[in-house]
Amino acid sequence: MASQYQIRADYDAHGIVVYQAYAPAIADAALRAGRFVAPFSFRRMTWIKPSFLWLMHRSNWARKPGQERVLAVRISRAGWEEALSQAVLTTGDPAARAGAAVHVQWDPERSARGAALNHYSIQVGIGRHLIRTFTDEWITGITDLTPQVRKAAALVQGGQAAKAQRLLPAERVYPLPPDLQSRLSRP
Repeated sequence: MASQYQIRADYDAHGIVVYQAYAPAIADAALRAGRFVAPFSFRRMTWIKPSFLWLMHRSNWARKPGQERVLAVRISRAGWEEALSQAVLTTGDPAARAGAAVHVQWDPERSARGAALNHYSIQVGIGRHLIRTFTDEWITGITDLTPQVRKAAALVQGGQAAKAQRLLPAERVYPLPPDLQSRLSRP
């Protein structure tokens, strides 16, 4: 896979951290249960992102309505790779996309200040037919990062992006098996 399209993530031998932003009611219920429960919707695709800064761009550092809480969702590596093994690229064949359990798209990675970078970040959409497996089997932990996000956002807004960088999760290239690399390569 070209270096522009490598997955960068916080991971260890057992799991990978993906990020999601939600309204407080969804975040609070998930944190209490240790997994997603109502009012989380099991009827639509949910997008998970291993790039913390891409989610910060998407949620405007947890200031966008309905995305005021940032959760670090730890899932098993087996679950992550199972999802990727079922993925189709959103830029691919529309017929294949329509029936896919998982969608993958690549978007420009972002700096702490929101500028587009010259490499891409993966977004993984877990479809409604696989979402119960994601929530009930793959998730091994959920952590509320909102206080950390607010502190980092204040530093970035105050012109102290270097200090904010110390609050960000350490992400490195995730080693994909060759079959998944070819599945996720952009055409």
